[in-house]
Amino acid sequence: MSLIEIILASGRSSVDIALYTLLPIMIVMLCIMKVIEQNGLMDIIVKALSPLLKPFGLTGISTFALIQMNFISFAAPLATLTIMQSRGVSDRHLAATLAMLLAMAQGNILYPMIPLGLNWTAAIVFSIIGGLCASSATWYLSGHMLSDKHPDTSEQLFDKDPSDSNFMKVINDAGIEAIRLAVGAIPMLTLSITIVGILREAGAIVMLEQALSPLLSATNTSSTFIMPTLAKYVGGGTAYLSVAIDLVQQKEMSATQVNTFAGFLVNTFDLPGIGIFLSLNHRFIRLIKYAVPGILIGILVRTLLHFAVFS
Repeated sequence: MSLIEIILASGRSSVDIALYTLLPIMIVMLCIMKVIEQNGLMDIIVKALSPLLKPFGLTGISTFALIQMNFISFAAPLATLTIMQSRGVSDRHLAATLAMLLAMAQGNILYPMIPLGLNWTAAIVFSIIGGLCASSATWYLSGHMLSDKHPDTSEQLFDKDPSDSNFMKVINDAGIEAIRLAVGAIPMLTLSITIVGILREAGAIVMLEQALSPLLSATNTSSTFIMPTLAKYVGGGTAYLSVAIDLVQQKEMSATQVNTFAGFLVNTFDLPGIGIFLSLNHRFIRLIKYAVPGILIGILVRTLLHFAVFS
């Protein structure tokens, strides 16, 4: 297959995933979340959970970010992180929140994987557990030397405009946001799928499988694990989703494997994810080194939980 053919095939795959998988799900979920927010229910949820999550190094707005990551998408908490840093949230709280988000599963990947056999309930529970482990490890261990002065104590997340309470406007705003997120995923998705396609055609995947076969055999892990892992950590969650859908359709990956691998492969700690989060503000670039140990602990906890339950 020529380079142009690989690029065109990657483009078709990325558009198909963005418009026919991500977009419908994102529209519905964003509508639900925006209605909840406009009715004041989100503030009630945050206020109820904040005392429970305070020992994990999280603030009220961090709680909102947790909900956004698991139930909407990796992009949803970006605005929340921006609000946190603009309101003077301490470095220690911010690092703990960053670790939590990068260790958890993103809703825009979890929902499309339900038809592949993913146990959504278990994935959400394990995601939250892993995120809390990541924030705790950062708060108490790797980031304990950071300043925790002037933490955000505001429970009112956003100033509500009465004109925004119109139901049709909420739906339209959710649709516009969903389209922006779905279309925005196409460039990175196309590039990452293209890279994976080139590696596959060049025989790099087969060589990697052969090189890792002793390790895979020793750990009783299928070689099917290599392609999704490469796609995920090079191209991000959407690239992994594309590869997983293809493998399931070709019956090379089972529902059991989808669930077993989910703890390790469904998170935002990959090259695109790190780049997007660090682009928000220079503070995140400085704090990421304190968050990484917590992130790895959180992903390890999720991985072990999925393996223990589904393998």
